[in-house]
Amino acid sequence: MARIVSAEILMVDLEPKVKRTDAIQSFESQETPIVRIVDSDGAEGVGYAYTIGQGGPAVMSLLRDTMVPRLIGREAEDIGRIWRDLLFATHATAVGAITSLALAAIDTALWDLRCRKAGLPLFRMLGGAKDSVPMYTTEGGWLHISTEDLVADALAAQARGFAGSKIKIGRPHLSEDRERLKAVRAAVGPGYEIMVDANQSMSRAEATRRARMLEEFDIAWFEEPMPADDVMEHAGLAASTSVPIAVGESMYSLSQFKDYLVTGGASIVQVDVARIGGITPWMKVAHLAEAHNVPVCPHFLMELHVSLVCAIPNAPWLEYIPQLDGLTRTQMKVSDGRAYPSTAPGLGIDWDWDAIDAARIDGLTAKFG
Repeated sequence: MARIVSAEILMVDLEPKVKRTDAIQSFESQETPIVRIVDSDGAEGVGYAYTIGQGGPAVMSLLRDTMVPRLIGREAEDIGRIWRDLLFATHATAVGAITSLALAAIDTALWDLRCRKAGLPLFRMLGGAKDSVPMYTTEGGWLHISTEDLVADALAAQARGFAGSKIKIGRPHLSEDRERLKAVRAAVGPGYEIMVDANQSMSRAEATRRARMLEEFDIAWFEEPMPADDVMEHAGLAASTSVPIAVGESMYSLSQFKDYLVTGGASIVQVDVARIGGITPWMKVAHLAEAHNVPVCPHFLMELHVSLVCAIPNAPWLEYIPQLDGLTRTQMKVSDGRAYPSTAPGLGIDWDWDAIDAARIDGLTAKFG
């Protein structure tokens, strides 16, 4: 077994290619903490996480001062043991976003290292359930976009072979959301899926009103209608509507997903590999969802999630939002609206280290070992 002999952390900040707004926030930037780990055989693994504009330096501080120093000398193959040891080393800050994002950067690096040494792509290492997955796009559905442009983007995606589009909702009045969705449905026809996302912006009463309206348009799912920590209200809403309720991007532990699944509050699980703390807990959530016959449709991070959704049988969709184009030499393979995981050993992300070095933020780097 090879031990970890060195590690490096750094962060870059990427500006989104398009303006991204929803009912509660704007996606201002993508702070991207990156971890590189090298073992005693000379093998390397690279992992990462992200924020949407705030908190990146706090993640880097936790990595630098608490987590990464504890990696040196550990067996690189002991991924599950390392994950749990780091969780308990930071027990006072868990469960929460900062700890989970830091854990994810390390955990994904360790999985990358394991797969590279085994000569296997991540999706095969974890199960290899399928070799491609259909996509829906969110990039043309942000809340500020005009109805005409929503329609144009959905039609363009449909022409490219995409099977669905996500439309952000949460305009000041229900009638505004209704007119936007009506126009898109009329344009794309009945065989194209429309997902909607309220980004935790609604009360139970307002979510109930909008769910009733959404039934008219045969919506694929109603995402995060209410604050994500309100399990019982989501369970009540799910029981009152035929529209599937999707949650998970704002949850940070296996136990939170367990509560949603056993109460019936989640019709669709949207576990985010960065926000749950890495591949190790992501797979546990995916298997838990499978045991409840619930599909997994993860949030963001398509370049990493493509391998995870192709590893498991209960993942019917990948969300299309490009995030790493500025940091990679090649992009995720897309053909006729389907995404294909890389068959190269590791996570399948072709990092451009010249671009990363040029974009790294001074003062937020450190080396160990």
